[in-house]
Amino acid sequence: MLARRMASNSAAKQTSQRKIVLVGAGFLASYIARALVADPRNRVVLVSRHPEALHAKLVPLGAQILPPVSADITSPSPTSLQSALQGASAVVSMVGLLSAPAKAMYEVQEKGAQTVARLAKEEGVGRMVMISAIGADEHGPTPYQRTKAAGEKAFLEADSTATIIRPSIVFGPGDSFFTRFETLAKWLPFLPVFGGGVVRFQPVYAGDIARAVEICCRDDPQVVKHVGGKIIEAGGPDTFTYREIMQLVLRYSGLQGRRMILSLPYWLGMIQGFFLEKLPESIFTVTRDQIRQLRNDNIVAVSAVSPLGSVDFAGLLSAFPSSLPTSSPPGQAGLTSVYKSLPTYLGPAKGPVSGKRTHGRGGIEDSFEEVKRLSEKAKKQS
Repeated sequence: MLARRMASNSAAKQTSQRKIVLVGAGFLASYIARALVADPRNRVVLVSRHPEALHAKLVPLGAQILPPVSADITSPSPTSLQSALQGASAVVSMVGLLSAPAKAMYEVQEKGAQTVARLAKEEGVGRMVMISAIGADEHGPTPYQRTKAAGEKAFLEADSTATIIRPSIVFGPGDSFFTRFETLAKWLPFLPVFGGGVVRFQPVYAGDIARAVEICCRDDPQVVKHVGGKIIEAGGPDTFTYREIMQLVLRYSGLQGRRMILSLPYWLGMIQGFFLEKLPESIFTVTRDQIRQLRNDNIVAVSAVSPLGSVDFAGLLSAFPSSLPTSSPPGQAGLTSVYKSLPTYLGPAKGPVSGKRTHGRGGIEDSFEEVKRLSEKAKKQS
C-alpha cells in the first residue's frame, strides 16, 4: 500500500500539463475542480449549457481553471463538446436530472452520456469517469435508474478502463438535499416522510467524492489497475433512516421541537406526485418516480453486485494520496460525517465558528484559498 502511495506521489510531481474536462457545472463540479487543481499539472475545463456562473466562482483558483465551454450534450451536432475534449487527458461526466419526464431522462442521462463517451473515445481521452448513482439498474422501476445504468454501460463499452462512481445522497455546502429540506421546514409545520421513513441512506460528503474523482482521473498505472473498469459505490461513514435524516435537518436548522415529522403512506405520495410533477419545478416538487425510489435503501451494497466487481470507496481514499490540504493521513480514508459538515451550512450560523480550528473543512471560500495557496507553493517547488 505504501509503495502504491509513493508511486502516485511521484507521478503527481511530474510537470507535464493535463487537461481534464468536467461535463456538468453543478454543485459537485465545484468540489471536483478544487480537488483537481491541487495537482499543479491539472488544467480544468467546465462544459455545460451555462457554465459561466460556476466558472466565475472558480476563477480565484488561478490559471489552472481554463475558459469554460458552452455545450449541449443532447445536440445532434455537439461540436463544442468535441472541441473541448481535444487533447484532454481525462473526462468526468456528471450529467443528470433528479426529476424530469422519462423522455428528458433518456435524452440527458442515456443519450447524453453515450455522446460524451463516444466523443471521448474518438478524441483518445485516456481516463473516463462517470458519476452515476446508487440504485442504477437497467431493469429498475424508474426511468432515472434505467437511464443511469444505460449511461454506465456506454462508458464501459467505450473504454474498458472507465470508472463509474455511484454515490448515495451527496451533502456539503451548496447541496440541494439538506438545504431543500431546511427550506421546507421553514415553510411547513411538518416535514413529510413516506412509509414510516424507514428506508436507509448513506450520505457522502461532496469533498470525499471529489477526492475519489481526482484519484480516478490519474494516468498512474497503479491507479488505473485499481479502478479501471470498476464500479465504486460511495457512501459516507454513517447510515440513517429517512426519518433520522429529517431529524438531523430540524436539529441543525434550529427547528427541533418546533416542527413535527409526519409519516405519509406511499399511496398518498403517489397521488401528490401525480399532480406536483405536472407543475413547474419548485422546492415542493416530488414525482411518482421519486416516491417509488423511496421504497428501496440507498446504501452501499455489502457485496459486489456487478459482474465487473467493485472497489471499496474508503479503501480507495486510504490507498492513494491526495494533494488537498484536507486530505487524510496515509492509510486513513478520512470520510466526513454529516455531524461535522451540517452545522457549517444549516441553521442561523452558516459557516465555520469564529475562533475554532476547522482543520481544512471550512466553507467553500476557505477551501478555495487553501487550494490556491497549495497550488502556488507546488508550482514554485516544481
